[in-house]
Amino acid sequence: MYTKTTNEIKVTVLPHYLEQQSEPESNCYVWAYTIQVENLGKGTVRLVNRYWNITDSLGRIEEVRGEGVVGEQPVLKPGEGFRYTSGVPLKTPSGIMFGEYQMQDEDGNKIDVAVPAFSLDSPFGMTKLN
Repeated sequence: MYTKTTNEIKVTVLPHYLEQQSEPESNCYVWAYTIQVENLGKGTVRLVNRYWNITDSLGRIEEVRGEGVVGEQPVLKPGEGFRYTSGVPLKTPSGIMFGEYQMQDEDGNKIDVAVPAFSLDSPFGMTKLN
């Protein structure tokens, strides 16, 4: 589990490898990740945009930008949370993701919230002991 709090918004990520949807012989590895976004502040916020940086084990980067998450722009009152699950495919057996949410408060001010970097590991990745 990976957790980071930025500007009174706590983001927790739990990734897991989807063996049944992956096809290692075709270089297709798939993960699901569940994210919990919690408003620890005193004002209401709305998640308006997302940004993802997805890097495979060969260093290839894919950037994804879009509105909301899973087709929604959740509104979080103080103390409320929103949980969703999404997925990501890679052509390598491991990688890493990190990102950012852009929130908006009731006055229209934009608030940037970091999504912690999280590891995408499959049983097919090479383990390196340092």
